[in-house]
Amino acid sequence: MTRIYVPCDSSALALGADALAQAIESEAARRGIAIELVRNGSRGLLWLEPLVEVATAEGRIGYANVEESDVAALFDAGFIEGGEHARRVGVVDDIPYLKKQQRLTFARIGITDPLSVDDYVAHGGLEGLRQALQTDGDAACEALIESGLRGRGGAAFPAGIKWRTVRGAKAAQKYIVCNADEGDSGTFSDRLVMESDPYVLIEGMIIAGVVTGATVGYIYVRSEYPHSIATLEAAIAKARAAGWLGDSVLGSAAHRFELFVAKGAGAYVCGEETALLESLEGKRGIVRAKPPVPALVGLYGQPTVINNVITLATVPIIFARGAAFYKDFGMGRSRGTLPFQLAGNVKQGGLVELAFGVTLRELLYDYGGGTASGRPARAVQVGGPLGTYLPESQWDIPMDYEAYAAVGAVVGHGGIVVHDDTSNLAELAQYAMHFCALESCGKCTPCRIGSTRGVEVIGRIRNGDTSTRQVQLLRDLCDTMVSGSLCAMGGMTPFPVLSALDHFPEDFGLDNVHDLAPKAAAA
Repeated sequence: MTRIYVPCDSSALALGADALAQAIESEAARRGIAIELVRNGSRGLLWLEPLVEVATAEGRIGYANVEESDVAALFDAGFIEGGEHARRVGVVDDIPYLKKQQRLTFARIGITDPLSVDDYVAHGGLEGLRQALQTDGDAACEALIESGLRGRGGAAFPAGIKWRTVRGAKAAQKYIVCNADEGDSGTFSDRLVMESDPYVLIEGMIIAGVVTGATVGYIYVRSEYPHSIATLEAAIAKARAAGWLGDSVLGSAAHRFELFVAKGAGAYVCGEETALLESLEGKRGIVRAKPPVPALVGLYGQPTVINNVITLATVPIIFARGAAFYKDFGMGRSRGTLPFQLAGNVKQGGLVELAFGVTLRELLYDYGGGTASGRPARAVQVGGPLGTYLPESQWDIPMDYEAYAAVGAVVGHGGIVVHDDTSNLAELAQYAMHFCALESCGKCTPCRIGSTRGVEVIGRIRNGDTSTRQVQLLRDLCDTMVSGSLCAMGGMTPFPVLSALDHFPEDFGLDNVHDLAPKAAAA
């Protein structure tokens, strides 16, 4: 019986994957051909979706951008044996875009059935959890610190230090909270994990609970991800039935852990950890002042580990393979890998997992294939809607937290949005301020008022008032937001604005930037 894979993640579903799967089953039945149809997750090669794969002796043969109308012709061409067809792209594992990657966290996505417990275990699942159950909690925290894993949500705080703090806190109840409120433009790595390999996230959260003494976990998912929510809830139910969750984790009477999914209400600011906690408690999503930090006073006032999806999904391979194995990837203080997400005006959009140290130029051209428009790339925004716009002169800086910080940029969540030479950076900078004004929780004045005034000042400059006074006013305003905002919402909004002003002054109608030093660029 031939096994055929049709992805079931959101990107494939948006392109008709459900109807395609039904058409393949119907056509096979009509022809009397026995097949096993598996709804796998996406491989992350999004420009090829829907990517249908057929298991053959040669390997899994891929057929890209398949439409329902192609099905009969595919059967005529003998695609169930890997036959030649215009849609055929060969052995999927050999596609250069995929073959050149270093997939650790994403090793299983697109390979397994996302909801099959047996499939997960057969591909190395639970090895990390079993190791954690046999390891002293203090030693486990030190191993995580040694691995160099830092928060993949953007803040890059060492995960092991956060876990050690929660483990050492004295409390009757502790929590593990997963921040899956993925709202940055051009980012989708969290979604791919939740929809394509949910058990790796579940395993990571159970390990966090075992190590820190937390017994309850919540995955806070943005409301715009209904398929992620449905997949997680189904996976949690199966994991509970398999004995991974509940009063006895994998049969260990010493450890219990329960896990639930919570749906966010669509506020961008709830990606900030304390606003997320407020929302999770049923309150309005407003940023809390720190200290106290959530590791000591978090959900319902109790010690809480808050980590991003990718951080927690990376934990199992660290415990399974060891800290030294993971630390061997990367550079400087940026250890391991990061899933870079190529989006915007790029020919080959998708997910690329590589060790820190790769350059933006390599990602843009070796993987992305240049712009989708065919025009020259001009600027690349890295790190979400509040990330900096990098000009070509900065595309050879290694992707490393410290190297990027040195030029006033951020790696963030690994989102990369490409713009060609038709983009107006002044317009984009004004939009960044407008976005902040819309999404600010309103608690602090620099963010709430600064973003509104920022829209106005940039508007005056774009309308022709390019005086030194206006440019200086914009810089002073950005400096106030960076220095005085309560959280990164207001503190990072000046990053795209200042980078656009510094590197693309002509879009503001300026011959130069009036020799005014970029005060916040190095912040």
